[in-house]
Amino acid sequence: MLGSVDSCVLAGLDVRRVHVEADIGRGDPGKFFLVGLAATTVKEARERVRSAIRNSGLEFPRTRLTVNLAPAEMRKEGTGLELPMAVAIALAFAHKPAPPRTAFLGELALDGAVRHVDGVLVAARGLSRLGYQRVFVPAADAAEAALVEELEVIPCASLIAVVNHLLGIEPIAPSSRMTVEDTTPAPDSEHDLSEVHGQEEAKRALEVAAAGGHHMLMSGPPGAGKTMLARCLPGILPPLELAEALEVAQVRSLLGELPRDGPLDWARPFRAPHHGVSMAGLIGGGSGLALPGEISRAHHGVLFLDELAEFQTPVLQALRQPIEAGRVTITRSGGSVAYPSRFTLIAATNPCPCGWAGDGIRACSCTHAAIDTYLRRLSGPLLDRIDLQVAVRRVELELLSAQPEGERSAAVRERVVIARRRQLERQGCLNAQLKPARLRQLAALAPASRRTLERWGNQRGLTARGFHRAWRVARTSADLDGSLEIEENHILEALGYRLQDVAA
Repeated sequence: MLGSVDSCVLAGLDVRRVHVEADIGRGDPGKFFLVGLAATTVKEARERVRSAIRNSGLEFPRTRLTVNLAPAEMRKEGTGLELPMAVAIALAFAHKPAPPRTAFLGELALDGAVRHVDGVLVAARGLSRLGYQRVFVPAADAAEAALVEELEVIPCASLIAVVNHLLGIEPIAPSSRMTVEDTTPAPDSEHDLSEVHGQEEAKRALEVAAAGGHHMLMSGPPGAGKTMLARCLPGILPPLELAEALEVAQVRSLLGELPRDGPLDWARPFRAPHHGVSMAGLIGGGSGLALPGEISRAHHGVLFLDELAEFQTPVLQALRQPIEAGRVTITRSGGSVAYPSRFTLIAATNPCPCGWAGDGIRACSCTHAAIDTYLRRLSGPLLDRIDLQVAVRRVELELLSAQPEGERSAAVRERVVIARRRQLERQGCLNAQLKPARLRQLAALAPASRRTLERWGNQRGLTARGFHRAWRVARTSADLDGSLEIEENHILEALGYRLQDVAA
């Protein structure tokens, strides 16, 4: 007797089809063989499947049972294959074929309940691309699978319920489709720019960073407001678009972080890892197949690195490639996986170990050697990839007791949304993502602007990357001003952000 169903395993955000076959043969009473290059977690499923079938009131084979996971050359990991294995055995007993274009995914408890598995949204989207029309998933994960419009989602509470559905005894109603209207809009940020006293230059730089997706570094003494400014950035960013929200949800689904009642979130991610974070924690990693790190959790959002000079140097150097590519590829013993990492980097640092270098009131107690060692952790290649470098000065104490008079985040967000819309209509991406060829084509410089950029770039020793990044920032400044052309004042503003001495 032979029964078979389809399932899948995940390799990062890639979905690989698995065909599960169960053969009930003669001889070897009670023997349960599992073949097909199964990892330890999958091999352990034999006892869970055996107990789940018996405790569900179904018959378990008393003769030789062989379950094959095809293709045989592909390693299978995870617990999502337990439900498919049990269903294949039950169908073999019933001499019933599985429904066409149908896949199964779920972990089994010993009593036959179907438990949550990570990555159901990723699996559902991948199975839909592979041509599947129906998927059986744990009831706890049905909401995220229902985000895929092309799939019929069957929520599974228990193994016996799934078998009764397949045998036509008691059908399970499909999960209702999750629509955009059913999701919660992005809440307003609790940090408002109007509460930031002074710091007009830094607030303008923050607006430019939000409008064009540019990376930003703030340097200044302790308590100057660097962290508060960074935490105001989500409040001036527009909410996620549907496609962006699904990409963010996929990463969270892999990590098991999606809320069950509302898997789609419109708020842009804001991640602020501690400076002691490891390479695997920031970039991604782990044994076997690598899991996403903080840079992928911050996809389409903000990655805030406070106390930048305190991070381990190799960890900071590993940021260079993801910043350029918007994607990170990680190779481990289990293979290579790629994760998205299109984030806006906002970093903050003190100008020296004690924090008071260049302050007009408190004297710095650091030696020149200590300051050089401290700043040397911020390598030139990394700083060259940061578009905006701003010195944040101490705020006068008299301002702190006064009622703040600055613009509210909502007003700044309106300008940011308009500037982003101009960019997307013109080139289909933000200015920070423009390649040099498209930059020349879509952001041509007037003769006076070109001369200014070239003259200042040569005098201050800008690299080719720095030259193009200043050009992109100038284009964003022009978009915020509603200008079709990049004027000389836009070039000067962009150069002012790049040519600052962050140690000042």
